[in-house]
Amino acid sequence: MRRKIAVTGAGGYIGSVLIQRLLETNSCIKAVDMFFFGETPLSRHRTHPSLELIRQDIRTIEPDIFEDCDCVIDLAALSNDPSGDLDPELTRSINERGRMRVAMAAERAGVRRYLFASSCAVYGAGQDMHLSEEAPLRPLTVYAQTCARAEEAVLARNGARFTTAALRNATVFGLSPRMRFDLVVNQMTLDAHARGRITVAGDGTQWRPLVHVRDVAEAFLLALRAPRQAIGGHAFNIGAENRQVIDIARAVKRAVAAPSLITFAPGGPDRRDYHVAFAKAERSFGFTAGLTIGEAVVEIAAAIRAKRLSDTPACHTVRWYRDLLSRPGHGLRLPDALPAETFLPAAATA
Repeated sequence: MRRKIAVTGAGGYIGSVLIQRLLETNSCIKAVDMFFFGETPLSRHRTHPSLELIRQDIRTIEPDIFEDCDCVIDLAALSNDPSGDLDPELTRSINERGRMRVAMAAERAGVRRYLFASSCAVYGAGQDMHLSEEAPLRPLTVYAQTCARAEEAVLARNGARFTTAALRNATVFGLSPRMRFDLVVNQMTLDAHARGRITVAGDGTQWRPLVHVRDVAEAFLLALRAPRQAIGGHAFNIGAENRQVIDIARAVKRAVAAPSLITFAPGGPDRRDYHVAFAKAERSFGFTAGLTIGEAVVEIAAAIRAKRLSDTPACHTVRWYRDLLSRPGHGLRLPDALPAETFLPAAATA
């Protein structure tokens, strides 16, 4: 019998890559999202007979959405530190209370496995190198704080009939149908290509754990297949390597075909600084990341040159959310913004 998997945040940067991979595994998918960035990232799959698109705010989600699902992968969130700071209460309503609601709805619907997308940002700064999942959490921003609290609540629900696990993603990079140019590797690649200049925030000595977006998708696939005892109630760091920001800039510079100059942005130091270990995910469910910064830079630059990718406002999360927040009735601040609206694939409506 084919599994049915629900993915919240399915139209996002990670979600749109994950949906493609899940369809390749012959799974049936419910793609749940408010599509604040539009439905274009999933448009190529709209008529796929194994995909159902559901427009639904997670703050009002009900168990019936998940009643026929075996697994839920929860990616829905305001997705980085700066966007979380735009409206802290909004961030808490979505990233914390909304995601707790998703977990409870999934459990009540009889879902067997629930995977929560967390972030290595929960470690904050000022700790040792090679932080394991048992290191104390010191989240600095509203985004990181909501990740930590929602993650704790989700893991506490783990049990014999409802397996929960949290994947703490490193800073993600790489090409995606819902492209983001506000992530460090992607932004540096765009700047090098468009301006011949790579800008480093802070003094460049701060550490970032890194992982390619396609590797993140593979981590979720492996966690779906893992034995319950291997993952239940656990958090896992998901990444490939740790690099200082200045070293990331040098790696981008080496991979970009055109000459580029590295400069430093004015302003204060970047407080975000964490260096984490990735061995637990490999031991527990066999995940190892394989894609490099150089490969991502080459792929992104090629897509820009071929005009398959352009720098649009939707590629910058904070800018896009700020614009949405300025519009009356935009739905972000409204917990009952829209009722569930289901778009059945063409094959199912014939």
